[in-house]
Amino acid sequence: MVSENKKVMLTGGGTVGHVMLNKLLIPEFQNKNIEPHYIGSKKGIEKDIISKMDIPYHEISSGKLRRYLSFENLKDIFKVVKGVTDAKKILKREKPLFVFSKGGFVSVPVVLAAAAKDVPVYIHESDLTPGLANRIASKFATKVFTTFEATAEKFTDAKAEYLGPVIRPELLKGKHKRGYALTGFNSGKPVLIVMGGSLGAKKINEFVHGNIDTLTEKYQVIHLTGKGNANNKIKSAGYKQFEFVGDELADLLAISDIVISRSGSNAIFELLLAKKPMVLIPLGLDQSRGDQIQNAKHFNKQGYAEVLKEENLNLENLYEKLDYIDTNYSDITYKMTQFKHGFNPGELVDKLIGEASE
Repeated sequence: MVSENKKVMLTGGGTVGHVMLNKLLIPEFQNKNIEPHYIGSKKGIEKDIISKMDIPYHEISSGKLRRYLSFENLKDIFKVVKGVTDAKKILKREKPLFVFSKGGFVSVPVVLAAAAKDVPVYIHESDLTPGLANRIASKFATKVFTTFEATAEKFTDAKAEYLGPVIRPELLKGKHKRGYALTGFNSGKPVLIVMGGSLGAKKINEFVHGNIDTLTEKYQVIHLTGKGNANNKIKSAGYKQFEFVGDELADLLAISDIVISRSGSNAIFELLLAKKPMVLIPLGLDQSRGDQIQNAKHFNKQGYAEVLKEENLNLENLYEKLDYIDTNYSDITYKMTQFKHGFNPGELVDKLIGEASE
């Protein structure tokens, strides 16, 4: 049973994807008069993001989990052990109702500490193929929730449940009028939105900047470049770039016909539920563990997206994918309407509280 204590402990880090769902859950917990706390690393991206949320942030020692033999692994074992000790002290002091983990190396000592202190642990795995941290942590979890149905079968040592994606409902409420006002575009030509926005999208940004005159012959182009990545020398008509957008994203998506994006799970499921056909350019094995490749293949198999390897990114190959989507647009969007699964952040919070109350 849930006690009178009204705190929960969130954890996850190392990448933006391991933090953003937690960020969405924070106000939902606060709306229910439950105080969210966060355990993260001392210097990771999770600290940068969560520190702006005005909630308690607890630092622990953490080591990186590697899939290959390395002397660094030996050193990091001691960091993980120290992290477990740090997390135990935090959990003993704060006495949370449960721990919710989004994965990443910093989450492993938190989950181990929670299991040792008999604190319920709920893990969320976004990708089709579980990450190493979640594979380890799942053995000590109360339950693992998955975004892809097939992923639940991969957690053979844990109680897993297919949940579906958690989406921001506001992304489905964009207005065409506001989107056109933000861009200066009109309904006379299709709109292509390019989701750059991170260091991993450098090649995509460079490709768009180098080929914008050709791209704008057929499309009006919205380009989300990421902070510091805009090219202010480009003044091409029908091209609008933003380094970063917040609430405006819903309005920009409302006027967009096709999306070019990486294939992180959270982002592509939001595009699916917004019924936006995609050209996905996953991060390669030289930049990731291959999760984006698997996500992209799955979306292609379901008929939601075309896939283009980064090393094959050129105008000829891109237009082949775009032309296919243009020709089969109605069929693709119809398949998207058949996907009915999904939670909003408030519903997930209700489910977590309900699980902890049993």
